[in-house]
Amino acid sequence: MLRLPGSARLLPIVLLFALLGVRDAQAGLFDDEEARRQIKDLSIKANERLDIVAKGQIELANQIQALREENSRLRGQVETLTYELEAAKKRQQDFYVDLDGRLRKLEPQPAASAEPKPADESKSPVVETARKAASDPAAEARQYEAALNLFRANKLKEAAAAFDAFAKTHPDSSLTPSAYYWLGNAHYSLRDCKKAIEAHRVVVNKWPANAKAPDALLNMATCQQELADAKGAKSTLEALVAKYPDSSAAATARQRLKK
Repeated sequence: MLRLPGSARLLPIVLLFALLGVRDAQAGLFDDEEARRQIKDLSIKANERLDIVAKGQIELANQIQALREENSRLRGQVETLTYELEAAKKRQQDFYVDLDGRLRKLEPQPAASAEPKPADESKSPVVETARKAASDPAAEARQYEAALNLFRANKLKEAAAAFDAFAKTHPDSSLTPSAYYWLGNAHYSLRDCKKAIEAHRVVVNKWPANAKAPDALLNMATCQQELADAKGAKSTLEALVAKYPDSSAAATARQRLKK
């Protein structure tokens, strides 16, 4: 039997180990390439996400700026509308005051008694002086004008108190119906519709022939509408048209009833 030298017998083993080493090196090379590829993919995805986030931030910043501009525009509109509302209220008050002056010219003016009444000795001089002051037409007119000037100056709380005081101090004055009428308007301007209705109702019930009675009814209907009392408002408007068909307030009432 032929025997190979020792070195010849070791050659296949060396070759085997060499082949295994090459294979491991190739596997390591492939693993590195796969890792680099995955890292590259992750980097691309991360950059894409960063781009999306950056675009979202830019869009959000643009939206915030747009909202700020819109808010500024709306604030300007609110300020303009507030000014216009105040101007409209002032014009309305001036119109009411002018209307009051024209209506007062049509109302009978209180006349001083030609014959002095005999003095009541049982009453003190202080009480007698107060009675004379209360029945003085000039004093009544000054007190009424003072209340009206408060209303004209948009001092509504003070005007309401002044008209209320006048009505209580001079219950029989020819100006008392107008005082109650303006008391109702003052309460309405103060957004107290219930008190406004009460004051206007006094005008309608106690002085139905007064020139302000139709407008008092119309104002009552307006307050009832604002209080969500549609049925009451309709009834008031119908009563206005029935009682004062030729008044300008009745014309307005007819228009509202058609709606």
